[in-house]
Formats: sequence, C-alpha cells, structure tokens
Amino acid sequence: GAEIFEHCRALARRFDLYRDALFQTGVTEVCWDEASARWHVRTDRGDLLRARFVCMAIGFLERPKLPGIPGLECFEGRAFHTARWDYDYTGGDANGNLWKLSDKRVGIIGTGASAVQCVPHLGASSAHLYVFQRTPAGVDVRDNRPTDPDFASHLEPGWQQRRIENFQVLTCGGWEAEDLVGDRWTDVPHRIHDAIVATGRDALPPEEMRALAERIDFEKMAEIREHIARVVEDPATAAALQPWYRQFCKRPCFHDDYLPTFNRPNVTLVDTRGRGVERITKTGVVAAGREYPLDCLVFATGFEVSTDYARRAGYETIGRDGLTLSEKWHERFRSFHGLHLHGFPNCFVMSLAQSGYTLNFPYLIDVQARHIAYIVREALARGARCVEATAEAEAAWCAELAKRGEGFDPTFAEQCTPSYYNGEGMPDARSLDRNFFIGGPTEFAERLADWRAEGSLAGLSIR
Repeated sequence: GAEIFEHCRALARRFDLYRDALFQTGVTEVCWDEASARWHVRTDRGDLLRARFVCMAIGFLERPKLPGIPGLECFEGRAFHTARWDYDYTGGDANGNLWKLSDKRVGIIGTGASAVQCVPHLGASSAHLYVFQRTPAGVDVRDNRPTDPDFASHLEPGWQQRRIENFQVLTCGGWEAEDLVGDRWTDVPHRIHDAIVATGRDALPPEEMRALAERIDFEKMAEIREHIARVVEDPATAAALQPWYRQFCKRPCFHDDYLPTFNRPNVTLVDTRGRGVERITKTGVVAAGREYPLDCLVFATGFEVSTDYARRAGYETIGRDGLTLSEKWHERFRSFHGLHLHGFPNCFVMSLAQSGYTLNFPYLIDVQARHIAYIVREALARGARCVEATAEAEAAWCAELAKRGEGFDPTFAEQCTPSYYNGEGMPDARSLDRNFFIGGPTEFAERLADWRAEGSLAGLSIR
C-alpha cells in the first residue's frame, strides 16, 4: 500500500495533477443535464461542478466490509478495519513498528490477503495476538529480493511494458517462451504448458485440459501444504493453516513472514474449522465456545464486491431521463467494451466488469485510460456534443461475452470455498453478463486498439 501510494504521488508530481485535485472532498451526486450537455457533479462541500465528460474510477475493492457477527457493535475496546488503520492507537506506519501495542491483547478476524500482510507486524509488536481463522490462506513463498544493479543497467528502453505484457499473457491462459517476471504467479502456467508439450500434442480437448489443470493444481497446493508444514513448528497449528481447496478458489497469497509469525510464543491461531467467530462481547471475541479477552480488534474482512454500484461509490449517477445507474444495472450489468453506457452520454466507467480481467490491475487501468483519452480527443476534434454507446452495441457486447463464457465450467466456482471470486459461496447464474472478456487482458487491449484503428467509433452515437 505504501509503495503504491508513493508511486501515485510521483505520478501526480510528474504530471502536475495536484493543481486540479480536490482532496478530502466526497462526491454526493452526478447528474446529466440534457439542455447544456454537461454533467452536474455535487460534493459534500457544497460544490456544483459542471463537466463535459465524467469518468467513474472508484476502484474494484473500495468499500470495506464488516462481518455480520452478533455483538459487533458491543465491543468496548478499540476496533478498526485494515483499510482504516488507526495509527494513532497502534503507533508505527505501513512498515510496522506498532509500538503502542506492546502491552495490548490484539485480535484479528480474517486470514485473507489483508491479514497476510499485517499479521507479521501485529505479531512482532503486540503483547499477544489472536488470529481468528475461518478458512486458511494459501500462502506461497514470495522470495522478494533486491534487483541486481548489473541486471538493471542492461535493460533496454521499453522493458517495463514488455515485462508487464509478458506477465499478463502468462497468468491469463497464454504462453510466452520467456518468463520476464519469474515469480510464483507464473509457476502453474509453466507446469500446464510443460505437461501439454509432454503429450506430444499442441493442444488438448476441453475435458482433458480440465483434468490436467486439476491435477497440476492439486500438486501445487500439495507443495504449499508441505511448505507450511516445514515452516510452522507446531504440528497442530501447521495442519490448521493448510488450505484444502484449489489455488484460485481464493486469491493466492505470497509472503515470507506470515507463516513464521505463528512460531512466536505471543501468537495464537484460533481455528474455527470453517464456522467463523460465534459472537463479539464487550470485552472480546467468542470462538469455539471460548471467550478471548482483547484490547484491540482488527477486521481483515475484505471489501464489498458486486454490490450496488451507488453504494460502493458513495453517490448516485443519474443519466438521461432520470435513469440511475443502480436502476440500469438492477437486473444485470450492461456496457459496451466495459466502458460506455447507453443512457449515460459522455460517461466512462473504469472497472473489471466486462473488461479484460487481470491479476495486475494497473495494466488494465492503463489500457482503459488510453482508450478513454482517444475517445475524448476524437469527440472534441469532431465537434461532438455527446458520445454515447448505442443500445445495439451494448447488447452485442453482452452477447459476445456470454458466448465467450460458454466454455467455462460453472462447477469450479460452485465447489470452491466462499470468497469474493464466487459471490461468497453463492455464485449467481446471472453473472454471465458480468463476466470478463474471455481471452485475457492483452487480447482485450488489442481489441480496443483495432477498434481505434478502424476509426469510425463503431457502436457509439456521436451527435
């Protein structure tokens, strides 16, 4: 988080973005005015801003989610979500040294990606840490290390883009002869490719491919379980930390300090065996029939996914004829290229929905930003008052995504442990319209590039 934040600050300084930024300002409503062909943007500071174009870039994981545990509101100690970290209470910063916790009993609920990052710091700083686990994380080796200066000095211009695209292809079903990243993310794709080559065929039928992927997935998860057993000294704790699901049922995690933290004498794993915490009291947490007294409770419980867009954004977007975005998407997500919305002129939405899904979000953000910039430039050059997706283009895009998704086996999501990947264990049959562009992020980027090269802005109404 701290590194990403510093990168954003560097971008803002480089491109002079601070000049036009409105910090500590929340949008309360975005409403289209047909007469002026402008968007009226209202804020919680009483502003009324008028814009020709608006871009919704609220992020993918933006609204923290608290668990529905009885008694949550009763706890009298200090409590906060990992996304709203209370450094005034803990001391320290994103690099750790949470020195104010040295005499505190701390509990953390959740063992996903957020917990994997903060548990090592909490364990190192608190008097005692209790980690309440419903489902163990699949934590593989990260093996983070400094970049060799000699290696860096021989990189040719453009190496960043080549590296980014190489990673996209390898992690989204494609193949590259050279792995420019070479981390654990690309391990399974390499194994699948090698197994196909070993058959002497260029490709396998769908059923054989699914069986092969399942076997390699099991082998990979067995390695992760063996790794956990080697690192964690107490056999019972090690067994409880081992995941028994397929690797991509939950977001894979990579960390070199999370597992060793459970060897500390001041760290206790409270494994609820899939049941979760029973209740929260004034003084602590009850799990497996026992109460654990706490001074501080941290919720590493993730973010809302696929809930109402206005709820996640914190404001309603009102298009032509009073149509709200919530109403438009009430039954299913609809868009053109995942960016344009019929009924919402001069409006762009940056999200994963109906776009090229990627494990590395900045790549997709860059692809979408370049595409939006092109459309804005073209609209201004052509003297257009409004640019808007046609209903036909929306319908065609949704139909194409549905067609591309027909080969996906729905039983994978249905059989997975609950996570935001499968609607917390309740995959929605209607989610086909919310699917990503099957083919990967690089093919999606090429599709948009070809569309721009054609030049007619097909699918958009320009007036």
